[in-house]
Amino acid sequence: MDELIIVVVVGLKFLLPVLYLRRPFEAGWGNLLLDSIDGDILVPAGLPDERYQLIDKAADYWAYVFMLIWGWRTPIRREVAATFALRTIGQALFFITRDEIYFFYFPNLLEPLFLVYATIGRFRGWDKAYEIYRRHAVAIWIGILLYKFQDEYITHVANVDRTTLVKQMLGRD
Repeated sequence: MDELIIVVVVGLKFLLPVLYLRRPFEAGWGNLLLDSIDGDILVPAGLPDERYQLIDKAADYWAYVFMLIWGWRTPIRREVAATFALRTIGQALFFITRDEIYFFYFPNLLEPLFLVYATIGRFRGWDKAYEIYRRHAVAIWIGILLYKFQDEYITHVANVDRTTLVKQMLGRD
C-alpha cells in the first residue's frame, strides 16, 4: 500500500472544499477534477474499494457543507440550501443502507450550481453574477438537470466506469 499517495489525495479531498470560501472557482473546479480521478489513484495505491467509497462519500459531503457556507453569503442562498437539503437526504439514505440508488433519486444539484455561479463570478465579476444567473436561470437549470441525471445514472445506477464507457463508445475496448 502506498500510504503517502493515499494520505496526500485524501488530504486534498478534505482541504480543497475549505478553500471554497476564498477561491470558489479554483478550488471548486480543482475538487471536481480530483473527485473524477481519485478512485483511479487511491484504489490502485492499495485503499480497498469499500473503504474508498466511504471516504469519497464523506469527503463529498464535507464539500457540500462548504458549498452551503459559501452559498449562504450569496444571493442564491435559497437554491444552495434547497440543493444541499436534497443531497443530504441522499447521503443519509446511502450511509444507512449503502445503496447508491439514493444518489440518483436525490441528485447532487448543488455542485454544478456552485460551479456555474463561481464561474460566472470569476469571469464576469461577482457584482454581475446574480444578474447573469437570473437572466439565464432556465438554461442553467436545464443544463444542470440534464448533466446530473445522466451523471448520477451512469455513476450510481449503471455503475459504469466512464473511461470504460468512452472506450466502448469509441470501439476501443
